[in-house]
Amino acid sequence: MQIGYRTVLPASVLAAPWTAAAQSAATPSNEAAMTLGQIIQAGGALMYVLGALSVLGLAYVIYLALTLRSSAVIPRALREDVADALSAGRIEEARTLCRRNRSAYAALADTALACVERSPASPDNALLQELLEGEGGRQASRIQNQIQYLLDIAVVAPMLGLLGTVLGMLQAFNSVALDIAKARPQVLADGVAKALITTAAGLIVGIPAMVAYAYFRGKGGQLVSQLESAAAELLLRIPRKDRMR
Repeated sequence: MQIGYRTVLPASVLAAPWTAAAQSAATPSNEAAMTLGQIIQAGGALMYVLGALSVLGLAYVIYLALTLRSSAVIPRALREDVADALSAGRIEEARTLCRRNRSAYAALADTALACVERSPASPDNALLQELLEGEGGRQASRIQNQIQYLLDIAVVAPMLGLLGTVLGMLQAFNSVALDIAKARPQVLADGVAKALITTAAGLIVGIPAMVAYAYFRGKGGQLVSQLESAAAELLLRIPRKDRMR
């Protein structure tokens, strides 16, 4: 008996690691990462809406990066050409240059020059300043309104994620409320997964949109200040009627 005991014990000890390895190989790993398709499927229909918002936000960031530039809002070449034409008293030439350009500075200058050209005498500086302030306010509002859409995306995306959270938790608790005895863990897990995934997706879309909004808001403020400086310079360069050709 003593010999049999000593023989069986080492054999069981040596066999334990192989048994554990076989069990771990037969059991699927719980640490396997979910694919993108599985994440979208677990999140439900709201994931498609959040995906569309993410694409829209990215496209709008690219659009703002291209349009909210000094060269697009206040083109230096146009500014210099208008200044040269005004120095020579050629109002019509300056207006033609402005009409060929679609920038905010072109709209600002064309409004002031139209008033000068149509007035029988040299217009008062106070009137021109009022016109420039009105048109400048409209251009500033247009710039700020473009940036505002990013804030809308940054606010709507987390709210959609919160809606997915509520729907997922309702799904989980509803499976328990109908019949506690028949409540399946898989249904509970699906509801909780939907809640967590949509929340994370909403934040993933909303946070970068908010960061981009903060950046472009500061950029828009700088461009508005530069536009005001350009308007003041334009006011000083507008010639009197007796100097026009």
